[in-house]
Amino acid sequence: MFNFKEILSVSLILFSVIDIIGNVPIIIDLRKKTGKIYSGKATIVAGFIMILFLYLGENILGLLGIDIGSFAIAGALIMFLIGMEMVLGIELFKTDQEESMNTASIVPIAFPLIAGPGTMTSLISLRAAYTLPSILIGVIINLILIYIVLKSSGWLERKIGKAGFNILRKVFGIILLSIAIKLFKTSIFL
Repeated sequence: MFNFKEILSVSLILFSVIDIIGNVPIIIDLRKKTGKIYSGKATIVAGFIMILFLYLGENILGLLGIDIGSFAIAGALIMFLIGMEMVLGIELFKTDQEESMNTASIVPIAFPLIAGPGTMTSLISLRAAYTLPSILIGVIINLILIYIVLKSSGWLERKIGKAGFNILRKVFGIILLSIAIKLFKTSIFL
């Protein structure tokens, strides 16, 4: 009934695209800015977005007259700006502190960091190669891992320390910039 090789393949593909471990410095930084990250809320919203996009993604974008490449470029630009914040130590996204506390779990964590254009484009691509049950199980496995990482971000911050966090923030900021540029370049040709 279940093809474990497919489930493993889908899970690993999504894990590498979502890169929740690589996003830990961003999550810690957002938690510092807002005071709290709602792990369950972010995971549920990201899961809802991924499953909705798995079933209706191409139709929703088509209805809005948006092609996948344009959608991916928009997400790449957001990721690029977040990377710039991390590397330069500046704040581009300024929001009301109370509003920020309520929405940081959704934007930018649930979208675009977890269920971003790379994830959404991957889900559409996976449908061509794998069965729907295998993709759904792969999504659920990744959501469990995402929840664990989000929930343990405070512990990770304490273990890493302030100096370690600052170094990781810069390094992962550069990595995020690189991913954004790669996604941008790839999306131009979609």
